[in-house]
Amino acid sequence: MKTAFITGTTSGFGRAFALRLAQLGYNLVITGRRKERLDELSAQIKKNFSVEVLPLNFDVRDKKACESAINSLPEKFQQIDLLVNNAGLAAGASPFDESDLDDFERMLDTNVKGLLYITKLIIPDMIKRQAGHIVNISSIAGIEVYPNGHVYCASKHAVNAITKGMRMDLVKYGIRVSSISPGMVETEFSIVRYHGDENKAKAVYKGLVPLSADDIADALEFIVTRPPHVMINDIQINPAQQANTYISHRK
Repeated sequence: MKTAFITGTTSGFGRAFALRLAQLGYNLVITGRRKERLDELSAQIKKNFSVEVLPLNFDVRDKKACESAINSLPEKFQQIDLLVNNAGLAAGASPFDESDLDDFERMLDTNVKGLLYITKLIIPDMIKRQAGHIVNISSIAGIEVYPNGHVYCASKHAVNAITKGMRMDLVKYGIRVSSISPGMVETEFSIVRYHGDENKAKAVYKGLVPLSADDIADALEFIVTRPPHVMINDIQINPAQQANTYISHRK
């Protein structure tokens, strides 16, 4: 039985990924900042699926916490076959000159540095075994920039560049590296971006049918169920009413 390590599982994509991978028979290491939600998800998985689950409560922005978490893994969870770097967020949606430096740091520390911390800690064992799969959750914002997106888009452009570089550097070890680049998906993402303003968050999806977290879990399932000789580099997935980052047809 394979083991997957997923960051950011307390909501949205991460929660959907955990449930989907449990359904596929993966043992899971699930991580997140909100302990109550993490424990609730762990209990739900244990109740509904015949897999082992280890919840780890920490923030990927904290390098030492990442190290402690990985070093704490019990023996049966130490072989990570699949790493899903999902933890990420957008903070703020103002023009660059009106934006908050704290939001910039929060995005870069989570979306880029957190991904780097966790991956660097997990790949040595994958290299040793000459096997493993890494899936980085990016965004359409990593493909093209949109107004008021500046630093969030930069963080996801970085994720795409890191993904491509990892793929080049790790291919000799038999490690597959993939990414998923979603367009508009209705989760807590926009609520976080607008600092809890639910009306602004709902307005993002007004007049169109956005993707759901389960749609993105479908993409992850497709990637991880390919035969060993197949590597899906990236899946870009948009709602049918979204052409690119800034052109949508709203009814």
